[in-house]
Amino acid sequence: MTKEETAIKATYFSIAGNASLALLKGAAGIFGNSYALVADAIESTADIFASVLVLLGLKYANRPADANHPYGHGRIEPLVTFLVVGFLITSATIIAYESIQNIGTPHALPRSWTLAVLAGIIVWKEISFRTVMKKAEETNSSSLKADAWHHRSDAITSVAAFIGISIALLLGKGYEAADDWAALFAAGFILYNSYQIFRPALGEILDEHVYDDLVAEIRTVAQQVEGVLGTEKCYIRKAGMQYHVDLHANVSGDISVRRGHEIAHRLQDTLRAQLPQLGNILIHVEPQE
Repeated sequence: MTKEETAIKATYFSIAGNASLALLKGAAGIFGNSYALVADAIESTADIFASVLVLLGLKYANRPADANHPYGHGRIEPLVTFLVVGFLITSATIIAYESIQNIGTPHALPRSWTLAVLAGIIVWKEISFRTVMKKAEETNSSSLKADAWHHRSDAITSVAAFIGISIALLLGKGYEAADDWAALFAAGFILYNSYQIFRPALGEILDEHVYDDLVAEIRTVAQQVEGVLGTEKCYIRKAGMQYHVDLHANVSGDISVRRGHEIAHRLQDTLRAQLPQLGNILIHVEPQE
């Protein structure tokens, strides 16, 4: 299975899980008098649309390079991540507004059985986070990482809801709003998490250099190629699941242009064979006396 197929399969997993949980949370929140659960359901509904965007983005990014896109279509991934962050911010705003409205409105205590529902949701969401994040790391997909963090965000908002409902049930009348305060806290966490997702995607769009470990690997592999005496500049930019490399390689200044060209191609082939996550590799030959 290719990296692209792995990422797409993980996204289908997210969509199915979020759809099921949105229905469960919504029903449990309405019948269990818990706005924190309703808030959770709102977030899961937003997550469905976000996961669909990730799926569409991954399928577009999987298109091969063409004349208009010689580096492929991978840059769609961070753009999709921005849209996913927009969904998160929107859901957090709705949750915060409704929470503030409900804090000042008298309402019944949540039902005790909602805690059991939340406990199951927390466990499932943490499993989902670990599953999708593992696939995101395997495929180097930024949008899939954002999708994984949706699951972790959902797990933490469910923990907040669990605490709020527990306080309301333990302390009884007069503490009904603990559930709403929990939902408000969850909204704040979602906003913070949105920034954590947005920042790496912005760096990817701006070609920010954050790949020192990969640079070290490239230099190590280059030293193994016959005729390469060393390396100088090494620039890396990420597009989708691939890393495009510009590398300056030192060769003897006494060899022919043809010989230098052959060394550059051998270096290209070696890098691509040993580091399959690399996409386009541009080798610039530097003469070394």
